[in-house]
Amino acid sequence: MAEINIRNKKAWHDYEFIERFIAGMQLTGTEIKSIRAGKASLVDSYCYFRDDELFVKGIHIAEYDFGNIYNHDPKRDRKLLMTRKELKKLAKNVKEKGLTIIALRIFLADNGYAKLEIALARGKKEYDKREDLKRKDSKRELERMMKR
Repeated sequence: MAEINIRNKKAWHDYEFIERFIAGMQLTGTEIKSIRAGKASLVDSYCYFRDDELFVKGIHIAEYDFGNIYNHDPKRDRKLLMTRKELKKLAKNVKEKGLTIIALRIFLADNGYAKLEIALARGKKEYDKREDLKRKDSKRELERMMKR
């Protein structure tokens, strides 16, 4: 079986991660089939609380090709499955410190369930992004010099 690892590349550029969590997702049958086919996108996805439950908004899971009338809505909000302790910790941090929760990647666990890696994150300023780019360029240049 192919390794499924759908990443949110934009998040690595725009956010500084404070803490990461793994959450299960409440999915329908056609959604998990589309994820296994690799047809999902995490661009501009984020998490929010509603009635002490965590939901993810903005994940696009393409409709399943053979889904007929039971196909899912590609952009619907999906409930995340986490422990009560983790949810309380996230809710406290989001309310107090002005942090946000973003989706980093979707992957398949060993038991076959789709999991979502989320992060408590703080948005980077423009100068932070430039510093990261400079650091990456210098690291790449150093590696290039070492190979010679």
